[in-house]
Amino acid sequence: MSPREKKLIVLFSSAGFLVVNLLGLGVLKDKQGQAEIRLGQARQQLETAKLVQASREQVAGEIEWLAQHEPAPAANQDVQTQLQQLCESAAKEQSLEIKSQKPLPSDTTAGRHYHRAKIEITLTGPEQALYKWFDQLNSPELFRGATRINLSPNKDDDSKIDCKAIIEQWFVPLVAEG
Repeated sequence: MSPREKKLIVLFSSAGFLVVNLLGLGVLKDKQGQAEIRLGQARQQLETAKLVQASREQVAGEIEWLAQHEPAPAANQDVQTQLQQLCESAAKEQSLEIKSQKPLPSDTTAGRHYHRAKIEITLTGPEQALYKWFDQLNSPELFRGATRINLSPNKDDDSKIDCKAIIEQWFVPLVAEG
């Protein structure tokens, strides 16, 4: 083999080695890019799992509380009547004057676990007595609360306040037998 042929073989070998390395580097870069994408996805899934775990721990206490305090299933009319009677007796106990009371349509949206019985009541009395009345009616353990309160001074007596409130009672409806 002549020195020219040797140089030519070395040149082609070097060029071939360079081409193979460049192609191999491209394949390696593709594999590395895919690995980085998978790593990013795995990190994102890990963060999502951590968030789900944190929210699960937070909600677990709430679910436990609901299980302990959930009311027995009841008919809408019974709950509405009991709520109205409770509002009246609590108002009398606090020496409040009931001007009007009106049962509102209950929220009985199908598919919801809890329904709501509503009473709109208008009262007049001293401010302190109204606060005691609200304190007596608002009871998270019994799924009851004042959801709308409108207070205004009484036009006839400065020592009294007029109050219009909507009191709601959440309840589990009776299962319809078919």
